[in-house]
Amino acid sequence: MGILNLTPDSFSDGGKFNNEKSALEQTEKMLKDGAEIIDIGPQSTRPNAEFLSAGEEIRRIGNMILLIKKEFPEALVSLDTFYSETVKFGFNEGMDIINDISGGHYDNNMFETAAETKLPYILMHVNPSYETMHDKIKFADITLSVNQYFSEKTAELLEKGVSDIILDPGFGFGKTVEDQMKMIDEVRYLGFGRFPLLIGISRKSFIYKPLGKSSLDINEETQKLHIKVLQQGAKILRVHDVAEAKKTIDLFESGSVVE
Repeated sequence: MGILNLTPDSFSDGGKFNNEKSALEQTEKMLKDGAEIIDIGPQSTRPNAEFLSAGEEIRRIGNMILLIKKEFPEALVSLDTFYSETVKFGFNEGMDIINDISGGHYDNNMFETAAETKLPYILMHVNPSYETMHDKIKFADITLSVNQYFSEKTAELLEKGVSDIILDPGFGFGKTVEDQMKMIDEVRYLGFGRFPLLIGISRKSFIYKPLGKSSLDINEETQKLHIKVLQQGAKILRVHDVAEAKKTIDLFESGSVVE
């Protein structure tokens, strides 16, 4: 899953792809580099980012979903939003996957809308309000807490009629460095093996800050962590650097890496 931020303020690539020409060029590059899913993000969810309405998200998306599906019909398009209204818009434009960082917390209509579209739904573990999204919580047992959340939320989704569910443990959202490293070590226990796992650790601060590096200078460390999560059954890697992640996946699939 390659990340396409249509934002002026995302933490590592804000403003680079927020017009149709540059966004399509980046999409083409990511697909050539090996991406199968293009994840469109109209709103930054970094700490202290500007909070946008659904209407502003839709304005930013514009024709991008239609253009990508027309130019690159082989590409799957996911839409990174916590608004049901944006999901409805994206669905009508031809999107393939809902990527909701809020787990339905920030819009009470999200689960019903997901059920109506019958699209795959990415369920992320996150704090229960937009305002507390990045508040660091020290969990007694992060894996147990994330699994309890997944258990409750997937039951609710299944009851509403959403059956195609992907789980995202929510790296970079309200968790200490120690808890996130523990999650990396315990990926095999997340989600009970019932649903595919998406891991999004690309350019996250829990990797680069302890090393005293920048978000753009941790490729080697990130790929080592990608290998660890792939060995434990992760199915989707959400990344900025598609070519590097594809090399890692190819290496893993070749059996050249031993645990």
